[in-house]
Amino acid sequence: MFEKLQKKWKVNGSQLVLILCTFAIGGSLTGFVGKKIMNVLSIQQDWLWAIIYILLITIIWPMAVILVSFPFGQFKFFINYIRKIGIKMGVIKRSEIGSQKSE
Repeated sequence: MFEKLQKKWKVNGSQLVLILCTFAIGGSLTGFVGKKIMNVLSIQQDWLWAIIYILLITIIWPMAVILVSFPFGQFKFFINYIRKIGIKMGVIKRSEIGSQKSE
């Protein structure tokens, strides 16, 4: 499984470990911050709490992973990774990527 990820992401073994650590810590940080924000909002309805929490996590996760990627030296990988996710979700257009690189 790890060899498959190395080939897919075109990274070596040590980079893969750093990337996986970044995902783990970034995800944990996202959950922690999300819960803290939800406690401040003090929403009583379970269905509304779940919807807002999911939206909040979706917004916080990319920022948390980028933040954690700095000390692990994986910023370039995660910027590109998040751009690819944005393109797949339709949030970022491919033409926007090309115009940013040429500037």
